[in-house]
Amino acid sequence: MSIRLAVNIDHVATLREARGGIEPDPVHAAVLAELAGASGIVCHLREDRRHVNDRDVRVLREIVTTKLDLEMAASEEIIAIALDIVPDLVTLVPEKREELTTEGGLAVAGHVERYRTLTERFHERGIEVSFFIEPEADQIEAAAACGADIIEFHTGTYANARSGAASMIQLERLTSAARIAAQAGLVVTAGHGLDLRNIGPLRSIAEIEEVSIGHALVGRAVLVGFERAVEEYLQMLR
Repeated sequence: MSIRLAVNIDHVATLREARGGIEPDPVHAAVLAELAGASGIVCHLREDRRHVNDRDVRVLREIVTTKLDLEMAASEEIIAIALDIVPDLVTLVPEKREELTTEGGLAVAGHVERYRTLTERFHERGIEVSFFIEPEADQIEAAAACGADIIEFHTGTYANARSGAASMIQLERLTSAARIAAQAGLVVTAGHGLDLRNIGPLRSIAEIEEVSIGHALVGRAVLVGFERAVEEYLQMLR
């Protein structure tokens, strides 16, 4: 069974913001990704609006026909926007202004009451909730206790492994965590740092239903075109 591919279009917006213009348009990239077979579109509306902006999110909500996943920090400003535009899914992630990219999973354990209340607010609007977490039992259990629909495992440690042995250790860690999550009734997805070189082994984890890929896919698209880049990733996931 194939793993589905959700395409993160943040770094199309990064290219646009490098010149402060209107091209390339991440909305255009989302259309091409869907036409090429992506199962969903992911974007992260950061508090500092360093790439994706409010206009992007609102237009994406109008044109995405598969699934719109809004990654976001649990700040009231962004929560209000999400509740207004009603994406299909929100993925709660940690966020620091000074980071280049998300550096790890969200610490749900120890904050269950806060995130349970937030999950209920989204569910009242018909929005599914995912938590971006480390593949650790306590975080999985906390996400389930919050009423999450989905968890997305942070795969950065796996992706950055420097040797085959280290990669296998992280793959086993993901496999064990995926089983725990599935047993808890959670849909299991994964993302961060994944590329054509390292996504193949994830096919051995039956519980992983979808991966989210952005930076590497956008980088590949610069060289070969967006639709072809999506198709290459889909081929690797089959």
